[in-house]
Amino acid sequence: MRRLLAAVALCGLAACAPPPVAVGPGYRDAAQPIGVTSRFDEARFGGLWYVRAGFDPDLGRMAFRLMETPTGMQMRLGAFVCDPAGICGDFAEDLPVQRLGKGRYQIRMPNGKERRFWVLWVDEGFRTAVVGNPEGTFGWILDRATKGGSDRIKAAQEILDFNGYDLSKLKVVK
Repeated sequence: MRRLLAAVALCGLAACAPPPVAVGPGYRDAAQPIGVTSRFDEARFGGLWYVRAGFDPDLGRMAFRLMETPTGMQMRLGAFVCDPAGICGDFAEDLPVQRLGKGRYQIRMPNGKERRFWVLWVDEGFRTAVVGNPEGTFGWILDRATKGGSDRIKAAQEILDFNGYDLSKLKVVK
């Protein structure tokens, strides 16, 4: 009888335990609050960015250009190849972008899926930025250059950590 009561008591205590933490597809603790930067300025954010680190499994040398076109906002995304002078090119895809609010976008990816894209942080000079989404399906550290800015890249990693991303899964582009 004591064992039965002990088992019932243990089951009751187990019911009081908090639910497991919701984790996205391996990149971010979805229970952690996330938000866009108050410093965001679309005009200053537009232009060429290089992905310096990220959580995408096949992350390679990627760049994108966010721009306004006659038909609306567009992101040009692609792999890039740099020559010895550091000039990079070879864009592959033009992706339609929908503004959802200040620093918030929705992008139709090449596979047809929609991906929310939030600007979580940008440095004062708009040289380095962090983008991600509440779902935690991706996160990128972006920079205007393919090298340098180690202090800003470190700050960007801290922002990812603050927003619940698992830095052990961050892949640095070489």
